[in-house]
Amino acid sequence: MKFLDEAKVYIRSGDGGAGAVSFRREKFVEFGGPDGGDGGRGGDVWVEAVNGLNTLIDFRYQQHFKGQTGIHGMGRNRTGANGAGATLKVPVGTQIFEEDNETLICDLTIEGQKFRLAKGGNGGFGNAYFKSSTNQAPDWANPGLPGEEKTIWLRLKLIADAGLVGLPNAGKSTFLATCTRARPKIANYPFTTLHPNLGVATVDGREFVLADIPGLIEGAHEGIGLGDRFLGHVERTRVLLHLVSAQEEAVGKAYKTVKHELETYGAGLTDKAEIVALSQIDVVDEDELKKKKKELEKACGKPIFVISAATGRGMTDVLRALRDVIAETSPPQETPPPSGGKEDSLDEGDEFYDEED
Repeated sequence: MKFLDEAKVYIRSGDGGAGAVSFRREKFVEFGGPDGGDGGRGGDVWVEAVNGLNTLIDFRYQQHFKGQTGIHGMGRNRTGANGAGATLKVPVGTQIFEEDNETLICDLTIEGQKFRLAKGGNGGFGNAYFKSSTNQAPDWANPGLPGEEKTIWLRLKLIADAGLVGLPNAGKSTFLATCTRARPKIANYPFTTLHPNLGVATVDGREFVLADIPGLIEGAHEGIGLGDRFLGHVERTRVLLHLVSAQEEAVGKAYKTVKHELETYGAGLTDKAEIVALSQIDVVDEDELKKKKKELEKACGKPIFVISAATGRGMTDVLRALRDVIAETSPPQETPPPSGGKEDSLDEGDEFYDEED
């Protein structure tokens, strides 16, 4: 399945059905009076976070979602049925933005969470509604109110416990493939990874989710390379595993390059717990390994792990370290629904819905 983490969608809720103008006509009933029913309400447009999805690729083939128009009212005081709504099924971790792609509408971080994006128009009143003591036979009715329409952006930020960062060819995909059942593309050239990959790692009977993103290069925050586009997928992680390849001539500089890009990107990435590991140690001898380990520890200011995904050396230790940090770290805080005009346009309690509602 192809990966897509951003999509533009047009939505429109249904118009309300029109009220009916009708009068009771029966034998021996000379003055039956009005009996026009009300129109039905137009269908709403909802977005719902569901399990089993990790891409927005479906929205490449369907970009229009519309609620149905409410059924018009009929005689004999028959009210029209409400129009069917439309629901956008999205992965957990999807954010919804206004057309400017900056104004956040909602952030769906829990399975089953729902949000109403567009409210259907109310149905019009039939002429029976307007009957009064001074007007016994009104001959007019209300049309239904129009629905809402807008263009929105969907942006996916994968939810994982730990994220892998580093320069291209630092061994991130090999690490993911070794400790999980994920099968990312692995090759000896930069930018082999073109989209994020997820895998479930297991150590000592405990499981956690790992996210691998394309490698970062100097100037990534300015749009150079690929990794900056996908940094959003590690925003929700609790810990970052920073891999530095032992094949780098200057491992300290390689570490600082990625660290600088994380700081420039912002979004709290530098505030997350970080574990640093010198990877691909099977390609250097022991003397060079000691030298590069010392250099990397000096650059990051803390002890590091030395690992080789090819031989398995050090893999269990670093996985245990990740597990311990994840267990100690509280879950990432969910983004609250934005304040402003959106809530004002909805009925009280309509903003978010869980499965039990």
